[in-house]
Amino acid sequence: MQLSGAECASGGRRKRPGRPGPFYFRGTRCAAVLFAGVKRAMLTAMSASFLSIYAHGFVRACVGAPAVRVADPAFNLASSIAMVRRAHEKSAAVLALPELGLSAYAIDDLLHQGALLEAVESAVGALIEMTADLSPVVVAGAPLRWRGRLYNCALVIHRGRLLGVVPKTYLPNYREFYERRHFASGAFVVGEEIDVAGRRAPFGTDLVFSASDVPNFTLGVEICEDVWAPIPPSTRAAMAGATIIANISASSALVGKSAHRDMLCEAHSARCLVAYLYSAAGPGESTTDLAWDGQASIYENGVKLAEAPRFAEEPQLVSADVDLERMAAERMRTMTFGDCVDMEGGRRFRSIAFELRPPIDRDIGFERVIARFPYVPDDNARLAELCFEAFNIQAHGLRQRLEGAKMQKIVIGVSGGLDSTQALLVACTAFDQLKLPRQNILAYTLPAFATSSTTKSNAWKLMKALGVSAAEIDMTPACRQMLIDLNHPAARGEAVYDATYENVQAGARTSLLFRLANQHDAIVLGTGDLSELALGWCTYGVGDQMAHYNVNASVPKTLIQHLIRWCAADRRFGADVAPVLEAILATDISPELVPGHKGDVPAQLTEDFVGPYALQDFNLYYITRYGVAPRKVAFLSWRAWHDAGQGAWPPNISADKKVAYDLPVIKKWLGVFLKRFFQTSQFKRSALPNGPKVSSGGSLSPRGDWRAPSDSSAAAWLADLDGIP
Repeated sequence: MQLSGAECASGGRRKRPGRPGPFYFRGTRCAAVLFAGVKRAMLTAMSASFLSIYAHGFVRACVGAPAVRVADPAFNLASSIAMVRRAHEKSAAVLALPELGLSAYAIDDLLHQGALLEAVESAVGALIEMTADLSPVVVAGAPLRWRGRLYNCALVIHRGRLLGVVPKTYLPNYREFYERRHFASGAFVVGEEIDVAGRRAPFGTDLVFSASDVPNFTLGVEICEDVWAPIPPSTRAAMAGATIIANISASSALVGKSAHRDMLCEAHSARCLVAYLYSAAGPGESTTDLAWDGQASIYENGVKLAEAPRFAEEPQLVSADVDLERMAAERMRTMTFGDCVDMEGGRRFRSIAFELRPPIDRDIGFERVIARFPYVPDDNARLAELCFEAFNIQAHGLRQRLEGAKMQKIVIGVSGGLDSTQALLVACTAFDQLKLPRQNILAYTLPAFATSSTTKSNAWKLMKALGVSAAEIDMTPACRQMLIDLNHPAARGEAVYDATYENVQAGARTSLLFRLANQHDAIVLGTGDLSELALGWCTYGVGDQMAHYNVNASVPKTLIQHLIRWCAADRRFGADVAPVLEAILATDISPELVPGHKGDVPAQLTEDFVGPYALQDFNLYYITRYGVAPRKVAFLSWRAWHDAGQGAWPPNISADKKVAYDLPVIKKWLGVFLKRFFQTSQFKRSALPNGPKVSSGGSLSPRGDWRAPSDSSAAAWLADLDGIP
């Protein structure tokens, strides 16, 4: 809708006909149009900012393996600047290029030729000038002279400015490398300056480079062999605050060497809690005695994010979005890192400031894999390994508890739902390992007002197929009597299905299980999972929050689904059990406490109240494991979930479960999570029974991973939630 000329000329207002006086809005049309336009523009800007990686603690890192020509600085300059422009087009914050890339690495005694060194310095000057309008911080390699000696150097360049020069510390002089023939070590070069191509810049191994306008962006630099040393220079740079380390390298290709480089870089990024960029010489280097594979890789905290194909015929550029906010958070909570800084970080570093000017006002895409299910691997091999470990951790915990308590029996309530199924499978595993008969597992199905025939049937089929001692106790009379004692309207036939009505059933079941345990000299095995504890979706005290021991206490709902799915697909408990497990997986998640089933659909669907467990487990993981703020959680969740056809799914998920969630849905259920987790349910977690920690995502045990007040406010998190468009 457009405004007329008269409306626009008067700012959308017009004099009332026949009367003097102030302007007025002509009806509401102009005001509505103006407001809608402003609102649309604000939302567009807000959405663009929200979708920018730079608004959420990420920066885009690139590593290049350009073509080089031996001892041809002009050609190498052209290759390097072409790579810088490609990184600029990707809105990268940093680009690492190979060691001695402006001269080529494998040139031996040509390094002592004055004509070549002059040409290299001219190329350096040209490279600096050519970056004036380009965004990345460029780390390039060149041989440079200083005080009568030659150094293997990394030049740090940004927007036409030479920020600093870092010399190589450790010079290999064994097997195929003889750098001491040509270079001096920079080990003791600190606090110095160097003149390069008419520019004076800081020079030394004591430099880090910090962006003044990007939190947590501090860059450290080392060169090739440095990372192979027992204490790499980047270790001290990380202790001085570097969250990104660029290693410009020329490492040659040998059989098996690539895997060893991978191991070094992954381990070093994990130990130093950094993003680690590794470049290596590629096409064009001299093959007189060596070959070069152009390995360009990016790592973050022990995980490889990107890697170029080796032995590629064309120049390679890889990129990934590294999470610097995560690195800072990990350092804050990893006390050993800070202790090491106190004890070993003696060297003082010079911090060179620069302004990055990242594109925070637009969506540049997201070059990082975010798993939809952070607790569940998305490939068969890793999933099988995780499931094997999870089952054995749970079973070992139960075994130890039984042996410590001098017990040989357990009591468990079996509902035909996911949680009790997983707990029962774990119990069978533990009893088999202890060489105890499965008949010592006293399993009870406890139907009440809203128990469906489907779940009760599945419970019976499961108990029989597993060969445990199975029984059924109808809880309806006991629950009805309690409602009568309470003078509850439901006792008079009124359809009042409130929390009292529901908890009468939950409490009666748990109370009965405890008394059965007394009677049979057994312990009660809990079934509630981590997701329910996070959301407070459990009955406190004499309810499903309590047990003598709970093997599921740190296992989220999504992982329980996959553990059961894995057992079914792998026939781990026999061919008779697998179909029952598949039927349980296909059943809607419901507490079955309110009557009114319509066919196979329960009157209550848990996810209608607390949200999809897929989203809530995602929220739980990032909020408790990394302390991520709600806006960033929503950003990550949207990237993972907005397109069902994008990215990998864990194995064996049916097509109808492969769904997508848009941002309004993500924001809605994140709000539910924040209120329930931070404001209303901590008191339930403060009184948890014992249970083993299973997942690296953590647990909510008050004795371990999560200690929090029961009367806290969620205001800070909800205020941050308001920033989600």
